[in-house]
Amino acid sequence: MWRFSGNQIKRWRTKANISREQLAAAANYSLNTIKAMEQGVRMPTPRVLDVADELCRAEGLLSAAKEYLSREKFPPRAQEFMEREKEAVGHWSYEVALVPGLLQTRAYARSLMENRYPPLDDETVEQRIEARIERQAILTDRKPPVALSFILYEAVLRSPFVDDQQLEHLLEAGGLRNVELQVLPFDRATSPALLGAMVLLETRDHERLAFAEGPFASELSADPEVVSRVAGRLSMIRAQALSPDESARFIERMVDRDD
Repeated sequence: MWRFSGNQIKRWRTKANISREQLAAAANYSLNTIKAMEQGVRMPTPRVLDVADELCRAEGLLSAAKEYLSREKFPPRAQEFMEREKEAVGHWSYEVALVPGLLQTRAYARSLMENRYPPLDDETVEQRIEARIERQAILTDRKPPVALSFILYEAVLRSPFVDDQQLEHLLEAGGLRNVELQVLPFDRATSPALLGAMVLLETRDHERLAFAEGPFASELSADPEVVSRVAGRLSMIRAQALSPDESARFIERMVDRDD
């Protein structure tokens, strides 16, 4: 919906011979922000939709998008992944810098959202936090249970955003029957572990999908070669990481040390 609405703004603006500069000035936004909205990088705001509707004489067709955009809970680059995650029977991931969304506390998620650049408006922050918490139902509410495996590089746990509550939340999640949580300490990491985060999904139809999310672009691929490379990296990193029991003790020591 972000991309579609942004594209429609651009089409109506071009048809009405309204420049991007004119729309930016009328809506009181920067030129780069309007460009990002038209390209689907940022969600078009209600004000931009209403101003564009009036300038372009769209007769309510652009303003009508407000109702649908309010339902978008995830950034455009992650939309398809989130849909496929709902179908997953298996979920394996490795993180190098951030606690995975499925394991975040509300406070941790808020810290990330409120420190995001470019900044998000308050409404979007709240929507994203709620969406992230709703996703976590995959941990406990699915029948049959989804098999989940998480490997966290030690740097994830050393982040200033990670407090005792977040560490204890990780311990609770790792104690679930269908969840395996491992820590990769600094001294066990090799070069494949430093190449970035990744997720491998398996759907009910036994299709495997690889996902890598970056700050500017993300990729979801069913290409067998890509999936094979991701699966290989995950297997290598899993072998280097502490066992689930050792990982739990590692995290417990961090909590005790903070006390």
